[in-house]
Amino acid sequence: MDPKKISAELSVAAQITPEDVAALAQAGFRSIICNRPDGEAADQPTFDEIDAAAQAAGVQTRYLPIVSGKVRDEDATDFGQALLELPGPTLAYCRTGTRSTTLWSLAVAGEKPTSEILEATKAAGYDMAGVVRRIVNGGKTPTDTGDAKFDVVIVGAGAAGIAVAASLKARKSDLDIAILDPADIHYYQPGWTMVGGGVFDAQTTAKTMGSRIPKGVHWIKSAVAAFEPADNAVILDGCRVVKYDRLVVCPGLKLNWNKIEGLEETLGKNGVTSNYRYDLAPYTWELVKGLKSGRALFTQPPMPIKCAGAPQKAMYLSSDHWFKNGTLQNIDVNFMNAGGVLFGVKDYVPALEKYVQKYDATLNFFHNLVAVDGPAKKAWFDVAKPDTPVERIEVEFDMMHVCPPQTAPDFVRVSPLADAAGWVDVDQATLRHTQYDNVWSLGDVMNAPNAKTAAAARMQAPIVAENLVDDINGKSPTAIYNGYGSCPLTVERGKIVLAEFGYGGALLPSLPKWMLDGTKPTRAAWILKEQILPPVYWKAMLRGKEWLAKPEKVSAS
Repeated sequence: MDPKKISAELSVAAQITPEDVAALAQAGFRSIICNRPDGEAADQPTFDEIDAAAQAAGVQTRYLPIVSGKVRDEDATDFGQALLELPGPTLAYCRTGTRSTTLWSLAVAGEKPTSEILEATKAAGYDMAGVVRRIVNGGKTPTDTGDAKFDVVIVGAGAAGIAVAASLKARKSDLDIAILDPADIHYYQPGWTMVGGGVFDAQTTAKTMGSRIPKGVHWIKSAVAAFEPADNAVILDGCRVVKYDRLVVCPGLKLNWNKIEGLEETLGKNGVTSNYRYDLAPYTWELVKGLKSGRALFTQPPMPIKCAGAPQKAMYLSSDHWFKNGTLQNIDVNFMNAGGVLFGVKDYVPALEKYVQKYDATLNFFHNLVAVDGPAKKAWFDVAKPDTPVERIEVEFDMMHVCPPQTAPDFVRVSPLADAAGWVDVDQATLRHTQYDNVWSLGDVMNAPNAKTAAAARMQAPIVAENLVDDINGKSPTAIYNGYGSCPLTVERGKIVLAEFGYGGALLPSLPKWMLDGTKPTRAAWILKEQILPPVYWKAMLRGKEWLAKPEKVSAS
């Protein structure tokens, strides 16, 4: 007997014996639900035998037998009612625990988010893929069978999603493509660092989503609840079902603001800001202009995050402003990094360290932000240096720029498409799913070991488009992704260290060194970031014009 905890109120188990009941009572269980009909197997104890042992141990019972594979809607309702009526915690059992887990999933479907249910059941070792539509539908069996169907369905209308749709249309204009995304606005997120540095106006980084969707592509304005890759289906909120021949998954990342205690309620006030949100980046610049003395903190959480250089970009641009207006000497600048290095590709570190010295910034490695008290202007960090016990420290601040922890979206993490860490599991060269041949992924949500940047998505979109069209034409994928990503590190207003690299930290410069040496701060890289890349994004990348992004090809084997 090995009870698996599903929630605070319920654990499930495979078949128990009368001898197990006393141990269950001793473990704190106050009630038992039997979901296995008597007589399923010759060696199976009857419910009456379990009940007798339970009465002797002072444990209440309920008999709700379910035929294997036939959990009805009313059975889930009865199970939910039993959980309300019986004293908890409760143990439910059947032959393997799957029926009991299914009943709980359907019973709580109207109260809990689908992703939370799937996460709890997955953690206990039970796969609820077979009833995911019913979970999305509030625990009830859907009656609508009128599914929409497309050649290609793309999940996410961010940089990756729109770029890959445009690249697919450029290659095969007759493809019937749908993009699924509930957002009204499309953002040029790489511009938010510049907004926080007083260079761009926030409004220039936002356009209506409808104006960005490529011509001839269907836009379904709905959120995804779950995937059914075995049935070539995506389940939307409200239990609508969209079917596909091929699927592209690129919904971006989830910014986990509430993982840091006290952060959400103080964002945008009390000196706490972040360039990772459109509405907060202008507040960053407001704080920078207003700070004349005190302590400024810039935090970076554990990897992975989108644009790994963004937390220190905020520090450099802020410090440059203070340096130029003569207040830097009165400001204690601290970079609080959960990691152990300034930047992951060593070739760019010397140039960055010179700016750290110029701005007299203190580098605090292995410092992970865990809590904030905005009104008190205090922050707490867990310091986890190698071979040293974790220590929690308190740091006062006058201004703090926060980069939040980041994960794959919940509906991805709990899906059959995810690896053990929750990211979409792809072949890092072709970006095709390792298990489902008609699924591809790109952008921030997949598990290839590359930097999560818009520049990476710009390079990945043509590769996925090329390989998907190869697949339609009956060929093996021929386009190869080398891990390219770019991080323009804004070390001062007017100069950038343009980090361009691929898998394993290999340098992959787009331009010859005599034109632009990315390992040094240059004016040319600043002009690229400020004046060239925004129009390239809006007018080329999102329209399928693959400027400096033609896929590298290999011969099909």
